[in-house]
Amino acid sequence: MTCLIMNSLKIDHFTFEWGARTYVMGVLNITPDSFSGDGLLAPSPLRSSPNFGRGVGVRAALEQANKFIAAGATILDIGGESTRPGSQPIDVEEERRRVIPVIKTLAKEFPDALISIDTYKAVIVEEALNEGAKIVNDVWALRADPELRNIVAKHKCPVILMHNRSNPASVEVRSNLGNAYIGAEYVDVIEDVKRELMDSVNLAREAGIEDNRIILDPGIGFGKKVEHNLELINRLDEIRALGFPVLLGPSRKSFIGYTLDLPPDQRVEGTAAAVAVGIARGADIVRVHDVEYMARVAKMTDAIVREKSND
Repeated sequence: MTCLIMNSLKIDHFTFEWGARTYVMGVLNITPDSFSGDGLLAPSPLRSSPNFGRGVGVRAALEQANKFIAAGATILDIGGESTRPGSQPIDVEEERRRVIPVIKTLAKEFPDALISIDTYKAVIVEEALNEGAKIVNDVWALRADPELRNIVAKHKCPVILMHNRSNPASVEVRSNLGNAYIGAEYVDVIEDVKRELMDSVNLAREAGIEDNRIILDPGIGFGKKVEHNLELINRLDEIRALGFPVLLGPSRKSFIGYTLDLPPDQRVEGTAAAVAVGIARGADIVRVHDVEYMARVAKMTDAIVREKSND
């Protein structure tokens, strides 16, 4: 079942006008082990003191958030657990220690920015929303923690439902390119992703989450082979036709590395191509690490593919 495409979404002072422009979400990984190499808790010569970890994540996130906002990011996406293929989960207390101080500080320092919490744990979502987060980004689309949908409904906040068939048993590791899923099987990747996303939409509806607060994400890189990711981007308009705004997150991912034979820190051009095609196919939000460059790509692509009002 589809619905009419939502035209707008208001969050506090900010209104998303779907279809009018592309919005940029900047990734702030409060982790030591991000696949992209940008984890703000990753060891470095500047982070080698005995007190490493005490406030380092907050300071690094504050600096990066400032750069992202200046470069054109509308949303700051805060995550404390790596979701790279084959990564190990962390417990609630460790995730809380990483992300809650960051969210609290960013909400105070950047009151006009929209903060999203990237987690699938209901207890983290509840605390994050209470500390200033405005959007929930659930990489398991309400299927990992049944309580999460009730918290989203209670707070009446937007939720991003991401398709995910991740399986640690189907990960290939290449030292130069990183980890990728190789064993994912689909009867028809587009139809399977659409059906499973709508299953999550129905979970949201049953909990009382309104359609205009739902955003869909096809889950690029999550339980998908290279060819699946390429096809999903090229046919993103079919996901958009489900009637919900769409977030696309191709940034620095392994399908780009495997296509171009390049490590994560050399994937900016591949990311730009994926972002541009994704916008042309209907993406409303792009989730990226290289905000300055991708904001320019989004602005240029919008000028080409989006109709402008004469008013």
